[in-house]
Amino acid sequence: MITIKEKLYEKIVTKKDFVNHLMKNYGDVVLDKITISQVIGGMRGIKSLVSDISYLDPSEGIRFRNYTIPEVFAKLPKAVNGEMPLVEGFYYLLLTGDIPTKEEIEQIADEFNKRKHVPWYVFDVLRALPKDTHPMTMFSNAIIALQRESKFSRKYKEGLKKEDYWESTYEDSISLLAKLPEIAAYIYRMKYKNNEFIPPDPHLDMAANFAHMMGIEKPYDDVSRMYFILHSDHEGGNVSAHTGHLIASALSDIYYAISGMLNGLAGPLHGLANQEVLRWIQNEMKKFGGQLPSKEKLAEDVWHTLKSGQVIPGFGHAVLRKTDPRYTAIQEFCNKNIHDDLLFDYVKLLYDVVPPILIEQGKAKNPWPNVDAQSGVLQWHYGVKEYEFYTVLFGLGRALGVTANIIWDRALFFPLERPKSLTSQMLYDYIMTNKDNLETKEYEEVG
Repeated sequence: MITIKEKLYEKIVTKKDFVNHLMKNYGDVVLDKITISQVIGGMRGIKSLVSDISYLDPSEGIRFRNYTIPEVFAKLPKAVNGEMPLVEGFYYLLLTGDIPTKEEIEQIADEFNKRKHVPWYVFDVLRALPKDTHPMTMFSNAIIALQRESKFSRKYKEGLKKEDYWESTYEDSISLLAKLPEIAAYIYRMKYKNNEFIPPDPHLDMAANFAHMMGIEKPYDDVSRMYFILHSDHEGGNVSAHTGHLIASALSDIYYAISGMLNGLAGPLHGLANQEVLRWIQNEMKKFGGQLPSKEKLAEDVWHTLKSGQVIPGFGHAVLRKTDPRYTAIQEFCNKNIHDDLLFDYVKLLYDVVPPILIEQGKAKNPWPNVDAQSGVLQWHYGVKEYEFYTVLFGLGRALGVTANIIWDRALFFPLERPKSLTSQMLYDYIMTNKDNLETKEYEEVG
């Protein structure tokens, strides 16, 4: 049977020809006009990256290899005694664009199993850190400590050919992904469970083994499968994905890239949103004395929050113009598996109350909930009540998409990223020089 690496090579050859054709024959085609506000405002919306792994459709949400989230969950093979797809099969999809067979999933699962042993020195690094170190700092440190294992770094020093960059990057990616569940679970048990560690079970799939090492019973294995898949990728331009791309574009190996990716994900404006949602809902519960209010009472409080200049966390999205399908996937799981939970009662009530208010307020481009509206609540329900650990879970999932992207970046010879920066004076001078030709308001000169 053809191996995943051999299949990947076949696809790389075809895709490389396609990209070369685009560059040679259409390299001068102008895609979009860039505004001053985009240049100053964090390059938002500028079309300047390529990722075949995922695309954020404003109407359908994230597409993984052109499959919508409902299609991914329907088409991928499920875990035995589980209702969610296997992470191993999902990663096969991210790499190749193909829905894997059972045999192909077993092949990649075997690759993960052969490589998941975490070297002793990684645990020594973690134990050497102060107990109050943030778990994301621990996670990033553990991954950078593994850098000495990089096959790409070693082979590059030996004179690796450019066309072979992708192969050792693939090897590093599989090796790192195989180790992440044990590292993450180790951090959790060390920080929050009195150093009581649970050894891995070689007979379990990646997500089930993670749940086992966390010490949480079913259906947390399915929760983990769903969580890792939904958080795996989100186009190439978000901070964590782009950081991984950027670092790897310098030919830094996958360990450097994923450690840096996690550092970007740790920022309050990126990976911490689910914590803010959970904290806000719990504060709402306190306001109402631990009871579920009526729609009218909750609506009054939402209006009060908005009029005081605050936002309702978990609602809205920069690109989406509908309810986030990731939210819907979690909601469907919760409706089936979770009952008599006040936090989820609040989540469902907020879904009914908040969007009409945001529409009436008229400021939100998208009044619907995003994935963060209940992803933290889901972890809380199953006993993971340490807010600061949620981003580690996010990072474990995001590594799937970012490593897949970096493998393909190397395969297609994507270059070092180096956008050109301008001074603010240059922007102003351009405006004043061309103001007669600009179809905008009258421009006043600044002294």
